[in-house]
Amino acid sequence: MHSKVGPFSWLLVAVALALLSQPTFAAAAANPLCPGEDVFFNPGNGEDIVVPPGFTVSVFKSGLNFPTAVAFRGNSQRFEVFVLESGHGLPSGSPQTRMCNDETNPLLGGVFSPANPFTPGILVFNESGQQRPGGPLAKPTASGGGLLPHGPAIDIAFEHGFRGGRLFATDSNQAIRATNPNGQNNNSSRIVIVNPENGQVTEFISGLPTGDHPAEQITFKDGWIYWSQGSTTNSGVVGRDNGGGANQHDIPCQDIKLSNNVFDSGGGIKTSGYSPFGVQNPGGIVAAYTGAAHSGVCDGAILRAPLNARNPQDNIQPFSWGYRNPYGIRFAPRDHALKGGLFVTENGEDERGARPTNNSPDRLHLAQQNPDGSPDYHGWPDRFGFLDSTQAVFNPVGGPGDDNAAAVVGKPVQPVLAFPPQPITVPLALEASDVAIVGLDFVPNSFVHGPVKRGAALAGREGDFGFSKANGTPEEGHDVQLINFSKPGEPLKLTLQRFAFNKTFEQAFVSGIRGINRPVDLKFGPDDCAYLVDYGAVRDFGQSDPDAGFKVAGDGPLVQIPGTGVIWKICGPNPPGQGNDGDRDRDKERDDKD
Repeated sequence: MHSKVGPFSWLLVAVALALLSQPTFAAAAANPLCPGEDVFFNPGNGEDIVVPPGFTVSVFKSGLNFPTAVAFRGNSQRFEVFVLESGHGLPSGSPQTRMCNDETNPLLGGVFSPANPFTPGILVFNESGQQRPGGPLAKPTASGGGLLPHGPAIDIAFEHGFRGGRLFATDSNQAIRATNPNGQNNNSSRIVIVNPENGQVTEFISGLPTGDHPAEQITFKDGWIYWSQGSTTNSGVVGRDNGGGANQHDIPCQDIKLSNNVFDSGGGIKTSGYSPFGVQNPGGIVAAYTGAAHSGVCDGAILRAPLNARNPQDNIQPFSWGYRNPYGIRFAPRDHALKGGLFVTENGEDERGARPTNNSPDRLHLAQQNPDGSPDYHGWPDRFGFLDSTQAVFNPVGGPGDDNAAAVVGKPVQPVLAFPPQPITVPLALEASDVAIVGLDFVPNSFVHGPVKRGAALAGREGDFGFSKANGTPEEGHDVQLINFSKPGEPLKLTLQRFAFNKTFEQAFVSGIRGINRPVDLKFGPDDCAYLVDYGAVRDFGQSDPDAGFKVAGDGPLVQIPGTGVIWKICGPNPPGQGNDGDRDRDKERDDKD
């Protein structure tokens, strides 16, 4: 039966549908230490997230406190989801932000309170999202048997993938760029083993660098644990953005010769690269591992250690270096165009500190050792992607994070090194500036559909922190990117496109939509669905989006909002273990599922 509907009736229907689709702004979340920094929070079931036809988005779990990683144990029918909450995890360069995100504030019950949202812990859920009784695992304790109280904790991973084994985690005792009196929390990053049943924490490797970026993501291959060790500074030089200058300098993986340049923080303070704040060493030689607690430890690098060594921290090796922040690391499948190589996402430099940089792109890399076993070198701190730092596109334009804008605005970013320590390995591809591409995973064959090709990777892009203007209109970031590769045997080629993003191209809390805020990790579960870890809402500097900026004068950036973290679940049209052509899924060859 057909009915006739006039134009006016269609208009009424359209208006009604539009009203039904509008978000409800009543839902809100707040920072308990800084009233007035409330944000919209109503993830719904991801209704405002756009994905390609055939894929579905749902909320696996919401209301979390700054989640940064997931790990899985079990099979496609029955499995556990371990969710790491990071605690005080974001950059906190000002006393005001420290106040808003202060895990030591008595209002939160103290750093050893299991209910403190600003200390790290691990929640465990079954495949349906039901939480295991008993509260979070590995919360900090007075006896030291938990994760470190001051954060951040970044990643968790089972050594045998879905088959379990030991559960490894990375943590630190210095909230990023927080005040650090006398450098007491330098070299405080760790790799630990967490008992997945009772949460007891034992150290595996301690004394790793921290500062801007601590020990971050973990993966495994052939009896080794690999981890990304980010740079301790923004751009190779300690500035006031590094705990007021108290945080540690960067550590090279091989001997380097410094340029004659020193970098001006104002107030008469000038600093050389790879040197403590205020120390000038023009033309000096800095030996490999200077400032490290162990031989073989450096930063801006991928490091590795044998899993079963009696003293693993005495056997650390640099695998690849010359990165600013090599965050996401995953080994490609063996039958992939990357031939089982280590794929790396790198975050580019910010407009801040003593050597501020504008428009620096994020990068995608293939990391590998040289034939002689030494680490290859990817160009940081003087190569930003394919271009030298002195190219005009990177000239600082001035921003709230610059140490001394008057000394640098409009001028080339001068090199830190006199020359590269070895030939530079160029990136595979570049990303837009400030997208902060982070955790990634390679797709299982069952996920292959539509734009997703066999061997593709998905990566979360956390988005900027408002140090600079937006990177475009619409702005990229706060989304998931699809990375397709050429077929094995063909010339290597990468194609990049957005895969999951908010319909308004904005953070959910800014736009008042049921969507993504800050995705920091993505891993495929035993059910072959992608689990996207969304850190939640953050009030930042507001340079790229004024509506994202902090609201109360004196609070300062970057204000975390507890309870706004979400684990999103993105599933494809094919059942687990089946490819789009009906073949059995071969992605179990991925190293961390061996």
